[in-house]
Amino acid sequence: MRDLKLTGHLIVNRRKKIVTKFQKKDKRTNAKLHKSNKPGYVSKAEREKLAEQESNEPQVIQE
Repeated sequence: MRDLKLTGHLIVNRRKKIVTKFQKKDKRTNAKLHKSNKPGYVSKAEREKLAEQESNEPQVIQE
């Protein structure tokens, strides 16, 4: 009797491992398809350089 219960649990555990493996794979592929719209990281030094370049450029007055 005890052996039957153990094999039943092993089958369920094996099935669960297989299902979770495929779920992880699906989740990864789905994440690759839906890229984030978030802009890339710009360091503080780079932001300062960009701000300095913008302030140095001649300003065009539109009428």
